[in-house]
Amino acid sequence: MTDTQRQQQPVALGGEHLSIDDVVRVARHGAQVELTPASLDAVRATRGTIEGLANDTVAHYGVSTGFGALATRHIPVELRAQLQRSLVRSHAAGAGPEVEREVVRALMLLRIATLATGRTGIRAETLETYIAILNAGITPVVHEYGSLGCSGDLAPLSHCALALMGEGRVRDGNGEVMEAAQALAAAGITPVELAEKEGLALINGTDGMLGMLCLAIADLRRLVTTADISAAMSVEGLLGTDDVFAADLHALRPQPGQARSAENMRKVLSDSPIRESHRDPEACTRVQDAYSLRCAPQVAGGVRDTIDHAARVAEWELASAIDNPVVTLDGRVESNGNFHGAPVAYVLDFLAIVAADLASISERRTDRFLDKARSNGLPPFLADDPGVDSGLMIAQYTQAAMVSEMKRLAVPASVDSIPSSAMQEDHVSMGWSAARKLRRSVDALTRVLAIELVAASRGIQLRAPLQPAPATGAVIAGLGELGNVAPGPDRFLAPDLEAAYEAVLDGAVVRSAESVTGRLS
Repeated sequence: MTDTQRQQQPVALGGEHLSIDDVVRVARHGAQVELTPASLDAVRATRGTIEGLANDTVAHYGVSTGFGALATRHIPVELRAQLQRSLVRSHAAGAGPEVEREVVRALMLLRIATLATGRTGIRAETLETYIAILNAGITPVVHEYGSLGCSGDLAPLSHCALALMGEGRVRDGNGEVMEAAQALAAAGITPVELAEKEGLALINGTDGMLGMLCLAIADLRRLVTTADISAAMSVEGLLGTDDVFAADLHALRPQPGQARSAENMRKVLSDSPIRESHRDPEACTRVQDAYSLRCAPQVAGGVRDTIDHAARVAEWELASAIDNPVVTLDGRVESNGNFHGAPVAYVLDFLAIVAADLASISERRTDRFLDKARSNGLPPFLADDPGVDSGLMIAQYTQAAMVSEMKRLAVPASVDSIPSSAMQEDHVSMGWSAARKLRRSVDALTRVLAIELVAASRGIQLRAPLQPAPATGAVIAGLGELGNVAPGPDRFLAPDLEAAYEAVLDGAVVRSAESVTGRLS
């Protein structure tokens, strides 16, 4: 099975809980979603519980009452359909730029997954319609602002629920913006009229922030391996030593991520004629490399371990049924606070911190290539004719601007809280905001690493006639097929940097290195 075929394999709900990979496959690669018969049975059983409460004289939150600070009002039976419609319409109050398609698809999938647990009391036909919309490639228009991360991602989820009702704007499978009713009709989907409890079930969850966390984890796992490759290439091009990456040295500090990064760097540098050219201690008088070279495994390894911690939190959340109120396994309908996004928000912020630091050390290595006093014999700014040519001078400026931005993005969102709903919701997680800034940070890290790869590729080629390591040579050749990374007179640089960015983004850099090294950690 090819990677493309694996990515598009259907995802079944109702057995094992979703994995991070499942979320990526549906959100990014368009995999279809299926319900198991057991899941449908559970949904129908708990719907019966909700319907049994509809005429109860005792108030039940979200079934026969208003919401939030308005939960004290009892709603008569004849107004309850209007209650659900009003909830969704009023909460679909997002503002600002449109959120990316993959984020909305992840959000929809995760809400569907919770609904499929049978713990929310939604009707089977409502759930099946939601799945049909997702599988048809219809993507509700969701906006940048509106979620405080508690009670879940209310505004973003409400824009999706609005589409389920046949209202609001969506993009169809071809990406065209249109009214939801038009898109649903074209796909042969009948809009849903919501019944008791369903409005709440559709909008109470951490699905937006969790979806972005899953996507970020997938991206950062690729990027930290790319960072190991770019660091190894910088060590090679700057005539650094790989002795500090020895396994026994890293065993003295048994941080698991550090050992994996050091192993990757050893593999990439293996059999390097450039490295062998200065292995003789009498020919090489430098005792130690700068921290940005020598400590690369420690920094990248810390990033790896942070990603692994974030993945554990994501996996716990993926195994959760988030709603309020929730139908328990023994049939009780209970209010709760599981929609609070704090656990997810914390790791989203943590990932923004380590992404910024990984970019920071990458930029420092690039800067060493460009400084004649620190590059061990390379021309200033790796220019062809310094003075006439500026080489990669401004590429480093671009890199530095992004690193500076990433440092600002690393300021935690989860330490903030603005009370809402007349002080009923008086502490919120800001997890959606943490996720939005992490996405910008991940994109900037991709670009920062691309610029280091361009600098390292040019620096290594300037060491000719010495040849690079086989893995390094494969990466340089792969980059060269997409853009120009060879030394020479100044040229329009932005397209070459963009080509390198695309090579990092789609994993081409990692694949090039692995064609020689075998699988990297």
